[in-house]
Amino acid sequence: MQKLEILTDAARFDVACTSSGVERKGDGKHMGNCAKAGICHSFSSDGRCISLLKILMTNECIFDCKYCLNRKSNDVPRATFTPEEICTLTMEFYRRNYIEGLFLSSGIVQDPTFTMELLYRTIWLLRNHYHFNGYVHVKAIPGADPELVQRMGYLADRMSVNLELPTAEGLRTLAPNKHRKNILTPMRQIQNGIHANKEELILYRKSPHFVSGGQSTQMIIGATPETDYQILNVAESLYQKFELKRVFYSAFVKVNEDKSLPALPGGPPLLREHRLYQADWLLRFYGFRAEELLDERRPYFNVMLDPKEDWAVRHLECFPMEINRAPYGDLLRVPGIGVKSARRILAARRSTKLTFQDLKKLGVVLKRAVYFITCSGRMMYPTKLEEDYIVRNLTDPKDRIRFGSDGMSYRQMTLFDDGMFPNGVRQEEKRII
Repeated sequence: MQKLEILTDAARFDVACTSSGVERKGDGKHMGNCAKAGICHSFSSDGRCISLLKILMTNECIFDCKYCLNRKSNDVPRATFTPEEICTLTMEFYRRNYIEGLFLSSGIVQDPTFTMELLYRTIWLLRNHYHFNGYVHVKAIPGADPELVQRMGYLADRMSVNLELPTAEGLRTLAPNKHRKNILTPMRQIQNGIHANKEELILYRKSPHFVSGGQSTQMIIGATPETDYQILNVAESLYQKFELKRVFYSAFVKVNEDKSLPALPGGPPLLREHRLYQADWLLRFYGFRAEELLDERRPYFNVMLDPKEDWAVRHLECFPMEINRAPYGDLLRVPGIGVKSARRILAARRSTKLTFQDLKKLGVVLKRAVYFITCSGRMMYPTKLEEDYIVRNLTDPKDRIRFGSDGMSYRQMTLFDDGMFPNGVRQEEKRII
């Protein structure tokens, strides 16, 4: 129990764990399964996954990274699990329905290859001796023997190599024992292994799967002075060059006192982390590029708006967009319209002309979208297509247009109301030409 308390606490700052994308079902012979329905996620208040048994094999470490709680110069309680202990914990927690899988990382003990060998021995025992067929996510140790990384790929569902910090300059400053090349080398090896395995599976369907859930990485945000623009460009490059499934962003938590670390008067930059996750979503699913969202003249997100709203108010020349004619890619750029609602719009407008009432039923968030769209050439209400006006309405609850439960806008009528808006134009007569 003492080991478990120490090594679960030591692993809490690693957020790169997710079990998405694995379809392996139970086969009646082994324990557990990886089908989507069998992996039930729970998330803590800061977004970290808690459905997996998430531990370090050891918090001993030969490195002295200035941001890390487990740095060798820290005077903290140390502990190390044996491979058998981790297997027993995983099986017993699974039998009690506490977990659906295992997330295993480690500090570096002796050297990277020795540490990777311990991790490999653990997962080999779990798969072959304890017959655990559930989800397993393992960290690949930069600098370890490539043969061990390759073998681990056939046992784990997902592997990840932490980038740690967005730039090589940041690594040199805060993690002098780590080098960008050593981190990117196993990333490339895992990517090549996934490609080779796909070709092998085409020829031999019963071949073992290699990292079937793909690979991910993590960056610490706020420990070094990189801008949001730099971070987003790094993430975009990783997706394009290494085909990562996810890039995770971890708000810097100051656990050590060091002159190289920034002060955090407002606490960890959690809102900045949140905006980066939203922007990351736009890169992966909405067809945006990093250079569209930010640039060198404007390198940070407006924390008061989500990134899509921020982009929209700076590109009002693209709006208002006619819902009944806009192509799919353009619909995705409207705040309040997601991937599912955009597809529903395309399907529904084949047989009818959509109204604002219809959009509400299709899942469009009209509180955001109403400033940027028209239905049959009409806006939902008279509005100014001006950045300041729209930003004020999106960010200020007092100025925000009030909506009823049906998603339609309403205003308080006065004794002298004749159905006109203050500018003297009836809502039903307002038309965008």
